[in-house]
Amino acid sequence: MNRKIFTGLALSLAATTLPAGAKPLPAICHGEYALCASSSTIPIPGKTITVKGVVFPAGVAVCPVLTGAAVADLSLMGGSCGKPDGKANRVWSLFGTPGTYPQPPDWVPAAPVDRAFTTTSKPGGGFSNMWSFPCIVRPVKVNNVKLADCYGPMNESPWTGQAVPLGSTIGTAAPVGAPNPVGGNFP
Repeated sequence: MNRKIFTGLALSLAATTLPAGAKPLPAICHGEYALCASSSTIPIPGKTITVKGVVFPAGVAVCPVLTGAAVADLSLMGGSCGKPDGKANRVWSLFGTPGTYPQPPDWVPAAPVDRAFTTTSKPGGGFSNMWSFPCIVRPVKVNNVKLADCYGPMNESPWTGQAVPLGSTIGTAAPVGAPNPVGGNFP
């Protein structure tokens, strides 16, 4: 699917399918952001993240830091594109549409390859939603790429803020075999 069409579809769905009282506030932010679309996620044992009153297991994804325009949900970001916690070493994980960007494991720029997969109960068979969640920029670049550790919920729908059941179809740009890819369900 064309990434620009996907962005428009994402904003449209997010604006219409969240339950009352949990409406997203879509916006375009400018500046540095982490793009986690091709990253995998490691669950953080014993840690949780609460999204609009719902508790989810927490995960961490390593993502490249880019600069430019990106789509955000300000309802999850305190209503502002400003740095998380106001700290210089923080960025938000947002959705951008660059033609190429650094991707794991070697962080060489490449064009994203969008795909769909079905979640399972096997280790690594889930996914994470990192859209509009905070990241901590790593102090050392890898292959001249600035990276950030981004923290978000496991198996949470970016469209509804609710748990996504096993057996759901998820869209991602992470390669086949990446454990718990960053992505989102198809409503």
